[in-house]
Amino acid sequence: MAEFKKIPTFKSAQEFRTYLKKIGADFDLADEPRVGDDSAFAKPYLYESKITGVKRTFSNRWAILPMEGWDCLPNGAPSELARRRWLRFAESGASVFFGCEAVAVMPSAKANARQMTITKETVGEIAKLREETVARARDRFGFDCIPYIGLQLTHSGRFVKTPDDKRLNSHTAYEHPLLDKKFHCGPENVLTDAEVEEIVACFLEAGKLAQEAGFDFVDVKCAHGYLGHEFLTAYDRPGKYGGSFENRTRFFREIVEGIKKSAPALDIGVRLSLGDLLPFEKGPDGFGKPMEWTGGRYPYAFNGDGSGLDVDPDMKELMQFVGLLDELGISMIGSTFGSPYYNPHTQRPAAYAVADGYMPPEEPLLGVARQIRTVRKLKERRPDLFVIGSGYTYLQEFIPLVGEWVLETGGADAVGLGRSMLSYPTLPADYLAGKTLDKKSICRTFGDCTNGPRAGLISGCYPLDDFYKNKDEAKTLKEIKLLRSSR
Repeated sequence: MAEFKKIPTFKSAQEFRTYLKKIGADFDLADEPRVGDDSAFAKPYLYESKITGVKRTFSNRWAILPMEGWDCLPNGAPSELARRRWLRFAESGASVFFGCEAVAVMPSAKANARQMTITKETVGEIAKLREETVARARDRFGFDCIPYIGLQLTHSGRFVKTPDDKRLNSHTAYEHPLLDKKFHCGPENVLTDAEVEEIVACFLEAGKLAQEAGFDFVDVKCAHGYLGHEFLTAYDRPGKYGGSFENRTRFFREIVEGIKKSAPALDIGVRLSLGDLLPFEKGPDGFGKPMEWTGGRYPYAFNGDGSGLDVDPDMKELMQFVGLLDELGISMIGSTFGSPYYNPHTQRPAAYAVADGYMPPEEPLLGVARQIRTVRKLKERRPDLFVIGSGYTYLQEFIPLVGEWVLETGGADAVGLGRSMLSYPTLPADYLAGKTLDKKSICRTFGDCTNGPRAGLISGCYPLDDFYKNKDEAKTLKEIKLLRSSR
């Protein structure tokens, strides 16, 4: 693979722009930070829910994206570590907390044993956490800047883990010829229609509990290869949940229609992978390569072009799904791309490989460009939707400058940040206040927020957050990485 330049080596916006043109990354950036009313980030957004009729003015164009925690209590209730994370998010100044955290709708839906789970047993503690988070944001930024705060509801599907986190306990939508091979699944892992109906019922109960806990909305996750996303390509599944578009979206539709009835005061958004590619695997050189596919047109990448290597230029599947969102009254999309499990370079571009991953098979900025381009094309066709862009973390100190250009040119309605909030939660607030960004806190995509949990440790930013850097787990993680590198 060709060498690519690391982001900190660029000393100016113009130098960065020149490099973007050289590699063919089709996005631009502002030449310098904008302050006050000159900043596109500072422009309010008037949002009206078609589901509840509630109108809210978002005070700025920053959003916090949901991440999966690995540090809750065994029953799924928030721990002190989860509380610390949410309260740090409250210091961000972002106007929308799109889902806050990936929350399992039932204990058997968890991607790790310490994932947050909303049940009758845990809802009280989750409600307290929401109240504390809102209070912290209100006290820090005032009543006009209280965030629109949601909870992401998810079933991890193929990536459910056993309670001891030792192996996958996959619940799949259909037999996938490549992912079954990659993750050692088979027909025995495919959910029956009756089991799917039970899962839908758990989503409806989770929606009722989220309303009880005081959240403004829930985010029904259709992303990253989890169950809701996988159903969108369940062409080969027989019965009412597979085959036709109507059947493949039935799982999602039943969840949304059910929550609207059982929790009528709750707004609904969707975290959606706007596109997908073939699964990738580590090649002999350590870089990612697509798994071999010899079956002709590849049908299992949502909004793909059939090759498995690019997005459909006409976005037929995506626009068909957006039409369904219209019918359901949903007008809020948290965008993302691909999956962190089988093509992570498309979902979270990075310069470094995570422990069980691969080195980037493309210049990471091209992965950023893919996400920015796809969101822009969606906004061009549907300017009425509130769409949050993602994939920005790899831009590092250039996040605000690229964000200014995207927002000014109508490429998204808000810039969403996920993993970068673990190391630098006040980045949005600092930028809005006209402060110089703290370069020592900017996420450099080292990947230890993933390496730690996948080694059975708590989640956090071990390289840059002193709270985690000084924990025993940081030493353990370093030893694990050294052992792996010596093999």
